[in-house]
Amino acid sequence: MGRLRWAARSAILVVVAAILLKLASDRLYTKLPVHTDGITTESFKSVQEAFEKNFKDGWERDGAAFAVFYDGKKVIDLWGGYADTMAARKWKKDTTTVTFSTTKAVAAICVAVLVDRGQLSYDDLVVTHWPGFGKHGKDNVTIQMALSHMAGLGYLDTPITEEAAADHEMMRKILEDEPPKWPPGTATGYHIYTYGWIVDQIIRHVDVQKRGIGQFLREEIAEPYGIDFFIGLPKEEQYRVARLTAPTMMDRFGEVYHDYRVIKYFGAMKKLIMDSMLKRAANNPEWLKAVFQITVNNPDYQRLEQAAALGIGNARSLAKLFDLVVRAKIVKPDTLSQLLRPFVNSTDLVMGDRLAKGNGLLYLPLNRAGADFVVGHTGHGCQQVHIDPKNKLAIAYVSNGLKTGLYNLCRTFNRLHNAVYDVIEGRVTRTKKL
Repeated sequence: MGRLRWAARSAILVVVAAILLKLASDRLYTKLPVHTDGITTESFKSVQEAFEKNFKDGWERDGAAFAVFYDGKKVIDLWGGYADTMAARKWKKDTTTVTFSTTKAVAAICVAVLVDRGQLSYDDLVVTHWPGFGKHGKDNVTIQMALSHMAGLGYLDTPITEEAAADHEMMRKILEDEPPKWPPGTATGYHIYTYGWIVDQIIRHVDVQKRGIGQFLREEIAEPYGIDFFIGLPKEEQYRVARLTAPTMMDRFGEVYHDYRVIKYFGAMKKLIMDSMLKRAANNPEWLKAVFQITVNNPDYQRLEQAAALGIGNARSLAKLFDLVVRAKIVKPDTLSQLLRPFVNSTDLVMGDRLAKGNGLLYLPLNRAGADFVVGHTGHGCQQVHIDPKNKLAIAYVSNGLKTGLYNLCRTFNRLHNAVYDVIEGRVTRTKKL
C-alpha cells in the first residue's frame, strides 16, 4: 500500500511539474500565429477544417502536411505550422522532413519495380542474387522473408559507425558476417534499421547498373514521375528540411489523456531502457537518435542512403507515389495484387505487437467505407503513408513535431483520417440512395 501511495504521489508531482514547465515555457517564448495553407476540393473542405483545428487545439506544436489522392485525383494538399518553430520558419509548400519508417514503404516500391520487370521474384533466395549473404545459416532467406522482417537480423552485434553507414561495401560485409538472432524464416522481428541496408544491397546486386537505392529511386521513380522524395539527401536540398522536435512529457500526457490506449507506447519506451531486442535494434547505430535526442536533424546523417528510416520528402510526394501504385501506374496489376497480400501475420519478436507484414509493407486494420485494411507504413513520430485499394485512396501525413502514438492512436492523423472517411462514406451512402 505504501509503495502504491508513493507511486501515485510521484505521478502527480511529475504531472504538476510538467504543467508548471509548460506555463513557464509559454511565458518565456512568444507564441507564433497559427499558419495553414494549401488546397482541398469543395467536398473535402471539412478535412481542411480538421487540419486547422489540430493547430488551434495545440495538437500540432510545430508543422505538418497532409495529402490525399482519390481515384487518381489530388483532392487534399495541406501544409501548415512551422518548419523550425524556434526560428519562426514557416512550413511551406515545398518543405520536406524525415519520414522515418515510411521510408520502408518507398524502398518496398523500388523492389516491386524490379519484380515487375522480371529481374527478381519475391520467392527468390537472397543468395541467388547476393551469394555472400548466405553465411551462418542465412542461405534459406528469400526476398520476401527479408522484406517481411524474417531474416533474423533485427539487430546487429557489430557496432555501426558513421563511416560504415556511409560505405555500402562495409555494410555488405557486416551483413554477410552477422549471425541471425533467430532461425531465419521461423519468426518475424521488426528490422528497424537493418531492413534499409538489406534492401539497398538487394537492389545493388540485382540492378544491372549496380545502383544503390538512392540513385535507383531517383532515376527510376522520382524523376520520371515527379516524386519529391530522397533516400540520401543532396546537399542542395538541405534548406527545405524541417527541424524535428521530440514530444515533451506534457505532450505525451496530453496524448494519453485524449486516448488512454497511447499508454502502451510508454511500455515501448521502457523497453528502450531495459535490455531487450528493441533496445538493441534501436540503439545501433548508437549515434542515430530520434526518441529523447533528435540527432537525425544532423545534415550529415540525412545524406546517408538509409532506406529504413532516413527518407526525406513530404505528404504530397508520398501520397502521389502511392496513388500511382494503387492505380497500377508504376507496377502492373499482377505485381500490385502481390503487394496487397500480407505474407506473415504474427507477434513481432522486437516490437511485441501482432503485425501483418509482407513485401516491405504493413497491413493495418480499418473498418471504414467497406474497407477492412490499408497497405503502407507508419513511421516514428506518426509519419504515415497508405493506400486503401477498395476506395482507390492514397493518404499521407508527416510532421516535424513528433508524436507518441502511431496510426489510429495518433490523434492528429486520426482526426484527419476520420474526416476523409466521413466524406467517402457520405458519397457511398448518397450513391446507394440513387
